[in-house]
Amino acid sequence: MASMEPGKQHIPKVAKVKNKAPAEVQITAEQLLREAKERELELLPPPPQQMITDVEELNDYKLRKRKAFEDNIRKNRTVISNWIKYAQWEESLKEIQRARSIYERALDVDYRSVTLWLKYAEMEMKNRQVNHARNIWDRAITTLPRVDQFWYKYTYMEEMLGNIAGSRQVFERWMEWQPEEQAWHSYINFELRYKEVDRARSIYERFVLVHPSVKNWIKYARFEEKHSYLAHARKVYERAVEFFGEEHMDEHLYVAFAKFEENQKEFERVRVIYKYALDRIPKQDAQDLLKNYTIFEKKFGDRRGIEDIIVSKRRFQYEEEVKANPHNYDAWFDYLRLVESDMDAETVREAYERAIANVPPIQEKRHWRRYIYLWINYALYEELEAKDAERTRQVYQACLELLPHEKFTLAKMWLLYAQFEIRQKNLLLARRALGTSIGKCPKNKLFKGYIELELQLREFERCRKLYEKFLAFAPENCTSWIKFAELETILGDTDRARAIYELAIGQPRLDMPEVLWKSYIDFEMEQEEYERTRRLYRRLLQRTQHSKVWISLAQFELSVGQEERLQRCRRIYEEANEAMRSCKDKEERVVLLESWRSFEEEHGTPATKERIDKLMPERIKKRRKLQADNGSDTGWEEYYDYIFPEDAANQPNLKLLAMAKLWKKQQQESEVATMDPDKDVDETQT
Repeated sequence: MASMEPGKQHIPKVAKVKNKAPAEVQITAEQLLREAKERELELLPPPPQQMITDVEELNDYKLRKRKAFEDNIRKNRTVISNWIKYAQWEESLKEIQRARSIYERALDVDYRSVTLWLKYAEMEMKNRQVNHARNIWDRAITTLPRVDQFWYKYTYMEEMLGNIAGSRQVFERWMEWQPEEQAWHSYINFELRYKEVDRARSIYERFVLVHPSVKNWIKYARFEEKHSYLAHARKVYERAVEFFGEEHMDEHLYVAFAKFEENQKEFERVRVIYKYALDRIPKQDAQDLLKNYTIFEKKFGDRRGIEDIIVSKRRFQYEEEVKANPHNYDAWFDYLRLVESDMDAETVREAYERAIANVPPIQEKRHWRRYIYLWINYALYEELEAKDAERTRQVYQACLELLPHEKFTLAKMWLLYAQFEIRQKNLLLARRALGTSIGKCPKNKLFKGYIELELQLREFERCRKLYEKFLAFAPENCTSWIKFAELETILGDTDRARAIYELAIGQPRLDMPEVLWKSYIDFEMEQEEYERTRRLYRRLLQRTQHSKVWISLAQFELSVGQEERLQRCRRIYEEANEAMRSCKDKEERVVLLESWRSFEEEHGTPATKERIDKLMPERIKKRRKLQADNGSDTGWEEYYDYIFPEDAANQPNLKLLAMAKLWKKQQQESEVATMDPDKDVDETQT
């Protein structure tokens, strides 16, 4: 007998229909049903709860559930979750034998599933089937010996059962596989829980041979020290030093050894350990060791010992760094700065020669960016500190010969060399260097630097030749075209400037065409060539119908001429509005209309203001469905759209919006009348 218990159904609130007038666009019942199905608005009642009252109904329920589970398994045998759910359901009915059978069938399908073994063993332990659980754990660790979780749970189970010998035997089997460090620590902690220190020591002996890292030797020694076996601890440290030898020395081992001896008040031993380690370990790897030695000497040493440490640290730190990695240019910078502050000129030159000898092994520019500053600092030192102009010139020339100009160059070096020669009043050598750089490896930065130099020297013919070469090298560079035209404008040759602009806008590829057009238009406006400016705007509008171009043209017409300037500007706005009707980006058209309205508010008549107000669009909020890259729906997005009164296709929407606004206004008036009826009466009487 089954009893149905109705669940809680949350029925959405339906808005009350206040406007019962028929809609202009009618839809059929079939469309309504299809839309409801697509949006899945049907409310399905929850399944009824069953109450089983007799054995026959229970058996029927079991049969149906088992058939469903078997069907799921038959459909996809490799889905382990189906097997686990089936077994757990049988376990919930206390059908342990059936659950075992299911787990065994699942293991035949996938014996590598860790979850399956764990669930199987946990079921046996939960039902107090200890021998069965042992059997499962034995099979698991035999089949998958590298899964540490099996071993941890097996040993924990034996320990909880009080079978210490059995747990120790499992640990020994585990250690034969040489597991990770945490497994050895678990074994050691297990022995220490039962005060078996000798057994823990023997485990440590095997542990440091299987995992011979410094931290494990230190743990072994601290274990001996913790249990007050000081002689054993010292012997462990000595064995560790001998084990690693001089080839694999580690500062952490010697720091731990020294602190152990310091705790035993053996200060001479501590000093010997620190000195032995500092003499053999490279300084860049012994920072912590040196720091601890300094602290020790401050606590227990004399003044002479402290000074020796500081001087040694200052003397060898940078030298060790550059020896360890000759291509560590940051270390060379620090080392050279130290040498410059304390040493004579010959020593500084020797250090610079050693530094620049470490040429990057790969001819890629990113590897040379730091290295080249060694040459720059060398040249600046020779020029500013040593006051040797000839050696400075040799440094620059040697650096420029070293650079692989076929693959890349560094414009900074060429420009610095040219500026140095100018400071030495050797203009011919400076021009020769920059001309060589442009011939070997032309770059924008080199052209700009050379042109800037000639401009400062007022060599305008040279500037023209350089600009011609520059534009032949990089015709897409709009800035260069503009600078060339500005130079001709400054020199008073407007025809050449105009020809340059015409050549520029005729290029097939430009990096910033809008800047170039704006500069050309501004040039014509400065020359007061208004007809040319209008023709330029028209040519630009043939290429793009952007709203900014139309607005700029309208403002130009407004700013030039006294007669008919308002009519010209208004005609431009009308033409732009007509041209942008087919524009997909409605916001650009809105920007244009806003600019037009600002113009009419300042210069227009009431009739023109009313006309532009009628042209302004209605801003409405809409929703659209979003889709991911794979085509799946990701939700809905709200956005604002504009409806223009001129568009005939949008007239029904505008009519609907007007009706909605009228209805809202009537509702507000009726609410006010309901809240204050006396006020309405007084108003009607007056």
